[in-house]
Formats: sequence, structure tokens, C-alpha cells
Amino acid sequence: MLSDRILSIGFSATMRISGTAMRMQAEGIDVIDLSVGEPDFPTPENVKEAAKQAINSNITKYTANDGFPKLKQAIIRRFYEDHGLEYKPDEIIVSSGAKNCLYNICAALLNEGDEVIIPAPYWVSYPNMVQLMKAVPIIVQTNEEDGFRLTASKLKAAITCNTKALILNSPSNPTGVCYPRAQLLALAEIACAEGLVIISDEVYEKLVYDGFKNTCFASLGKHIQEKTIVINGVSKAYSMTGWRIGYAAGPKELIAGMNKVQSHNTSNASSVSQMAAIEALSGAQTDVSMMVAEFQKRRNYMLHRLQQIPKVSCAQAQGAFYLFPNFSFFHPKR
Repeated sequence: MLSDRILSIGFSATMRISGTAMRMQAEGIDVIDLSVGEPDFPTPENVKEAAKQAINSNITKYTANDGFPKLKQAIIRRFYEDHGLEYKPDEIIVSSGAKNCLYNICAALLNEGDEVIIPAPYWVSYPNMVQLMKAVPIIVQTNEEDGFRLTASKLKAAITCNTKALILNSPSNPTGVCYPRAQLLALAEIACAEGLVIISDEVYEKLVYDGFKNTCFASLGKHIQEKTIVINGVSKAYSMTGWRIGYAAGPKELIAGMNKVQSHNTSNASSVSQMAAIEALSGAQTDVSMMVAEFQKRRNYMLHRLQQIPKVSCAQAQGAFYLFPNFSFFHPKR
């Protein structure tokens, strides 16, 4: 009864584990859930107040398919203030989470048989989204010696005449590593020379440590920006996972395609959540800094404790990670 494309993929492992943990917790079982990337801090008070005001003001109807103009302007300002990037409203789309943005760009971009390069380890949904479009995920293994980062030589070796795009995730889920600017530039020059579209998932960009500043892929140069779709959202940085607001920035042709896809599946994102996201992106950023400081303390504690375990070695990833299970990489000593 089910279609071949649905039979070709599995259920999200992350959501399956999370659902199991929730059921066990509901039964009173003491469970530590290390599945979903979800900050344990509450959503900032100013953001919650903005949502309440939106409800009280009856901002509870449909919005423009691609998001409130005011939210798109807030996103544009955030890109400019954080990365010096300039975007126009028709180069921005707001969706029901960053995952929705990723699905929309796959649907808008990929044809049957197109190849998409995905460095491994990878977030579980990337290959499945590609397969749902009848495209082909090309998994490129990384290793500890390279810091679990895709190298320029491995990227070049994976490119064929069918390669359409590269999905890059920095800071990475699940390894936690961040790509320094020079390494990103090396990848960008190869990708652009080969005519690839770069799908840069940067949803964890704020959750980095030790003074590291994440480089937005699109900030590497104007010609690179013209080939890059940046995926981001408010879930991680502002502890707003349940509000379901993600956004993408990129060439207006691709954004228009994503907008067309979105018009037939989710339509607009929640109006109340969009109003909350405006406050998150435009308001004071102190809650983000406090959350990151606490996460870094936890990361440091976990590194210290892991280093005390016999036959386990740890290596701290540059600048990273977010707080969740794979904050760094480690392996048994041989």
C-alpha cells in the first residue's frame, strides 16, 4: 500500500528514541534522554511575553506563506550584525522549523538521480530527505585524524557529473566539531568551481565555546553566497524547540522554489511563534550568552570526568560543542 519512496526510508532514529524515553518517563521510570538536541533552559521571558501579547492582540490568523515581513527583516538584521551579510526579503523564507527548511530545499532543488554529498557522521534525516526526492545521498566518511571534518580532497574525490549539492553542518550534530574559516573556504572554492549548491545547516551556530566564532558559509564571498542556502532557526540558540520556527537565506530563485513547496504542505509557520521569534532575534541576547556559559561549564566537567575513565581518551573539538551527548569525540584506547 505504501509508496516505494516511503518504504525506502526508516523512521527518524532521534524521534524514535525520544518517543521511547517520553513513554518511559510517563510510566515513572527515571530516564536520561540523550536523543534530541534540546536545551533544558526555559524560553527567555521576553520571548514568552511577546507571544502572549500576540495572542492578546489576536495575531492568530494566517500569515504570508513565507513569513511575517517584520520577522524576515529581523532575520536580515541578524545576518548583517552577526556575519556582515546582506539579504533582501525575497531571499528569506520562514518555515515550521529548520527541518522543514531542509525538506523544502531538497524538494525545490533535487531531481531523480541527483547526487548530494553528506559528510559522516551526519544528522539522521539528511540522507532520508534526499532519498524522498529520489536523489542519491553520497556519504563521505570523515575520521578523527581530520577532526571529523570533510577535507577538500575528499570532497573533490566524491564529486561526479551527477553531483548537485553538498550538505554541510557546522557546528556539527552529532560530532560537535566546527569548521575553521580556512577549511570552509577550501570546500567552498571546490563546490563553487563544480557548480554545486551548498546547503549549510548552521542551527547550532550560537552554541560554541572557548571564544570560537562560527563562520557563516555564505560570508566567505559574494560568489559563494550566491550558491549557498543557509539553514538556521530559533530552536537551539533561544531554547524554542517547541515553537517550530526555522528560516533559510539564499538565492531568490531557490527561496521562491521553497516557498512554492511550502505553499502546498505547511503553508505559513505559526503566527504566534513568528511574533515570539521576532523578539528572540531582535531583543536582548543576554539569555543566549548565559545559556552558552552554562553549557561550556557542563562540557568542561564532562571532558574532565571522561578523561578519568580507564582506557578512554578524549580530544576536545575546536570551539564546540553544544551540550548534548556527543560534545566531543572519544574512543577506546587500543
